[in-house]
Amino acid sequence: MSQAEHDRRVDYVEFPTTDMSETKRFYSEVFGWEFTDYGPDYASFADGRLQGGFTVAAEVSRGSPLVVIYATDLEEVEAQVLGSGGQIVMEIFSFPGGRRFHFTDPSGNELAVWSDQ
Repeated sequence: MSQAEHDRRVDYVEFPTTDMSETKRFYSEVFGWEFTDYGPDYASFADGRLQGGFTVAAEVSRGSPLVVIYATDLEEVEAQVLGSGGQIVMEIFSFPGGRRFHFTDPSGNELAVWSDQ
């Protein structure tokens, strides 16, 4: 993309983590994200479309904004979240246009997964 195509678009998302190795394991297992380490306290990730990073923090506070990930099979991803150490904080529910659930990762970051199926 050119600089003009990047102008005023979300370019990078950054999350805190209390345990870098656990965070990398969780997101690799559930979503297939790839990581690049930049020292012991920072790792960037790529999900194939968006890039971001995790930085070590003493604690994680849940709150806005909410990052929402798309999945073709909501139940499969929910099972992977649970099997990889995440917690479901809002069970699957329907809304106009689809269904989604919310989860927290092992550090306590809240994200959501949605599907139009």
